Amino acid sequence: MHVFFQPARLSDKEVHRHYLDTIASPVVLATHRDLLDPATRNTLETRFADGTARLWGVTPGKNGANVTKAHKISPGDRVFFSGDKRTYLSGIVVTTFHNPALAKRLWSTNDQGQTWEYMYAIDSVRGHDIAIDEIRRLLGWNPNRNIQNLTHLSDLEGNLLLELLGLDDVLPLKPSDSLTHLDHEPVSFDGPLEIEATLKRRGEQRHLKQYLLGRSDACALCGRVLPQGFLIAAHIKKRAHCDENERRDLGHVGMLACVLGCDSLYESGHITVDPGGHIRISPEVDDSPHVAEHVRTYLANRTTTWWTPKREPYFAWHRSHTYRRAPVS
Repeated sequence: MHVFFQPARLSDKEVHRHYLDTIASPVVLATHRDLLDPATRNTLETRFADGTARLWGVTPGKNGANVTKAHKISPGDRVFFSGDKRTYLSGIVVTTFHNPALAKRLWSTNDQGQTWEYMYAIDSVRGHDIAIDEIRRLLGWNPNRNIQNLTHLSDLEGNLLLELLGLDDVLPLKPSDSLTHLDHEPVSFDGPLEIEATLKRRGEQRHLKQYLLGRSDACALCGRVLPQGFLIAAHIKKRAHCDENERRDLGHVGMLACVLGCDSLYESGHITVDPGGHIRISPEVDDSPHVAEHVRTYLANRTTTWWTPKREPYFAWHRSHTYRRAPVS
């Protein structure tokens, strides 16, 4: 799995129109079956059971400068769309294909007479709102570096970015994918079962939980009063991205979250907290009926009393970095 940056500045009217036509509004595949070769058509129709797919593409560029870059994109890679000094969307590549005729039908041609013929379809689409300045600092880039062409990140850069945004990049299986052959294959692990390692402990964690339990015996998110063993000291902003002063700010950086669902939902970005304390629910919750039922039962229309102006910077970080927001429309 590799990570790419796709420049796509929405302030550009042409880019914005293309984005609305084939990303914000997925393409109806049946409308374009006449231009799809059988292999590509079968892949798209198998992976996108509802008959629609989000499509994007890359032009050959001057003297074919983009062709080699485009060929590096493979299924399972994640592509981040960026422009206007922010990255605003990402998705996992399902398939890639070369189709000048379809690209021209969808997007016409640019001023150089080229079309975006090196195409790819994306799934697991996620909205973001991260300043490029923050990404430059994270990846150690030159402060003036801009993303002007399709950019392939190094493995280290890609992993740092995925970790920052809490993205677990595994291309999801669809119900149509056959796994029956696995039923008859023995599964075993032949690596070492015990590995020696130096254990590091979070020095402040016990003090954080003591502090929080001294102020409440309820989950900050669902409000249920629970035994201490069912409540953990959760960091509002991921601890790994807190500086030393933030980690020591026990009065504001943490909250109690229950292990009965709220901690996982918050940690994974399925819920977040808006200014004022209202709990916002990600549209991705509806992808799982059981998750949606849990959220409706315990979190819908709730406002947490743990929100305060001094905790707001930590909640704001969670909203912009971890929350699973809908794609820009």
